[in-house]
Amino acid sequence: MADDLFSASAVPYAPLAERLRPLSLDEVVGQTDLVGEGKPLRVAFQSGRPHSMIFWGPPGVGKTTLARMMAQGFDAQFIAISAVLGGVKDIREAVVKAQVAQGQGRRTILFVDEVHRFNKAQQDAFLPYVESGLFTFIGATTENPSFEVNSALLSRARVYVLQPLSLDELLVLVEKAIARFVADANITLSFSLEAQQQLAAWADGDARRVINAVEVVAESAQAAAVEQVDQAYLEQSLSHNLRRFDKGGDAFYDQISALHKSVRGSDPDAALYWFSRMLDGGADASYLSRRIVRMAWEDIGLADPRAMQITNDAAATYERLGSPEGELALGQALIYLAIAPKSNAGYMAYNQARRFAAEQGSAPVPVHLRNAPTKLMKQLGHGKAYRYAHDEPHAYAAGESYFPDGLKPRFYVPTDRGLEQKIAEKLRFLADLDRQAKRKK
Repeated sequence: MADDLFSASAVPYAPLAERLRPLSLDEVVGQTDLVGEGKPLRVAFQSGRPHSMIFWGPPGVGKTTLARMMAQGFDAQFIAISAVLGGVKDIREAVVKAQVAQGQGRRTILFVDEVHRFNKAQQDAFLPYVESGLFTFIGATTENPSFEVNSALLSRARVYVLQPLSLDELLVLVEKAIARFVADANITLSFSLEAQQQLAAWADGDARRVINAVEVVAESAQAAAVEQVDQAYLEQSLSHNLRRFDKGGDAFYDQISALHKSVRGSDPDAALYWFSRMLDGGADASYLSRRIVRMAWEDIGLADPRAMQITNDAAATYERLGSPEGELALGQALIYLAIAPKSNAGYMAYNQARRFAAEQGSAPVPVHLRNAPTKLMKQLGHGKAYRYAHDEPHAYAAGESYFPDGLKPRFYVPTDRGLEQKIAEKLRFLADLDRQAKRKK
């Protein structure tokens, strides 16, 4: 209920992140584009009229905190549902509680965390109650709501995009967390500036992560009677994860580089080694899964199109199963990438085409390639003399040009490895047809 919503802030034994939850918009760190003076959420608070909304942003940026503050600001009952653990039963129970509150003349804020994990039927279950005003719906998601939230529900809610906290904002939180811990524990404890900066960099925009890290280190220092936390103690108390995976440091990117180059160098054992090293050090497997998909497109390409499918499936498996089960799929995808035939021909061709298009400017589309949906366009010759490839031998209009006049660049040069060997043969065959067509003219 909203009455005791923030009571944890008065309990020194509650988690530090809970004790530090802001009680007003002025205490919120970050999200100034939403909660600053004259900004959308502050205006919503000041209007006294809550509306349904969806908070979209990465973990630890304040989605739940803002929803709770909304309930407090409007003196509303706060009901939270996790789409990961909940279901239709939880929705029905929330409806009953909201009806009781409505009978008592009180509003209800229904907060659905990870709303994208509810299926269409579950999301549709909210619609009649949102429309009737029984409760104000607030959803939180780390995924793009345009793809993951039903259009009917999306049309009834305003989407607010929350950003990762900046390094300066995280430093503010580090200072607040240290001060609160010291005050509640009534001890003498300080963190060196370097240790604070390293904590902020390691958190990678996640407020909850940095507060939890401060709490772990501070509790360790308190137990060991340490009064000054420096970088060395920081690394020791957090099991050296910071040293390895400071997002702003060289070690993290060095190991990513080693992983990528092991795959490119066709060494599955080395690829698995670096992958395991990074997981052991606390690297975000979701980030690694994105890098693995990129490797498939950059270094294998059309030499083995199955690599793209396998890596996409592995990333989806990790998304579904999480850690540690989903990491097995990522590891096997890495093995496949390492042993697959390699080609960067598509990657190079794309980059060259982008550069060429930028340098050449807006060359006009040849008349025979233009669209001709109207009579006037046909009279102007649009589409005239266009040769329909399917009506030609080998489904190929030999000798036809598809570039603007005077341009004939070549970007894609397939290798002699894997499927690209067959692609190269096909391109040589088509080039020979072009030469024959020119000789006939």
